[in-house]
Amino acid sequence: MKPIPVPAGEEVGPKLARLLYFVGAGVLCTAGINKWKDLEKKSIQKQEQLNGPSLENPSTVVHKAVE
Repeated sequence: MKPIPVPAGEEVGPKLARLLYFVGAGVLCTAGINKWKDLEKKSIQKQEQLNGPSLENPSTVVHKAVE
């Protein structure tokens, strides 16, 4: 396997470190967004349990009408 050609005077280390920081930041942001979505979803489910289902979900309205 041939080594990757690098211009004279440049090091691969700093570029690799920046790439890894960028990827790590992307992973952290994605995890944060997913956690926020889960919290919002749980909050909505909790409110529906306390207040009854909302009218936004047509399947629950049809189910109530049939009963």
